Order: sequence, then C-alpha cells, then structure tokens
Amino acid sequence: MSALFSTIIVASALSLGFALLVDQFLVERIAIIGSFIGLERTLNSGVAFGINLPEHFQMFVIFLALFFVAWYASKDAKTNASKVGFGLIIGGGLANIIDRLLDGTVTDFFQVGSFPVFNAADSCITVGIIMLFIDMVVIGRKK
Repeated sequence: MSALFSTIIVASALSLGFALLVDQFLVERIAIIGSFIGLERTLNSGVAFGINLPEHFQMFVIFLALFFVAWYASKDAKTNASKVGFGLIIGGGLANIIDRLLDGTVTDFFQVGSFPVFNAADSCITVGIIMLFIDMVVIGRKK
C-alpha cells in the first residue's frame, strides 16, 4: 500500500477516533497549561475558524475542495513527503466530513490561547500543508 493511502487511512481513523472519544468522555475543560492550553469540547457547525456558510453550499465547497486535493494528489504526489502531506490533508478532511455527517457538526477540542478551538483532523490538514510547502521548496530547488 502506498504512503498516500496508508496516511489517509491512519489520519482519518485517528482523527475520527479522537473526535468520538471526546464526544463520549470530555464533559468539562481539562487544563494542560492553565488557561492557555487545554482540552475543551466545542461543536463547530462552520468551516475553518468557525466561518459559517449556507449549509448545502458549505457541504458542496467541502466536497469540492476534498475532491480537488485528491485529484491533484493522484497526479502530483511523487515523493514520499508529498504523499504523506496529501494523505494527511485528505485523511483529515475525510474525518471532518464523517464527523459532520454524524450530527451536523465537527467536534473541536484543542484550545490554545485565543486561537479558535480545533481538532486532530485540523492538525493533520495543517501539518500536511506544511509538509507540501517544505517539499515544494526543498525538492523544487533540487530540480
């Protein structure tokens, strides 16, 4: 199995697993570093940073974005770093879609300072983007 598909499976399973655990067990905020960092369950009906779009349009945009990333990955993911990066983005996106389909919201639970609360899937997407950027800059210079 390729690094792309393995990463999609692991990222989506872990992200969705964390969301389900938080939904089941996190009933009040858990401080990790005082009020600055903690675990706090919030339900997000919007997209990135809680931005709300009309419901059907929002789902269309999410599916379209995920389709585009998957299509681009199938054509462009050549290095292991790019395969893992795309896999993290697609896996995180799938986990958020599945979580949203369960009850209409995405479960967020990482609270850091005044930054919007986010989840493991969001972290996968962010790390994947960073990996693709680094791969593009580092590998791009070597070509």
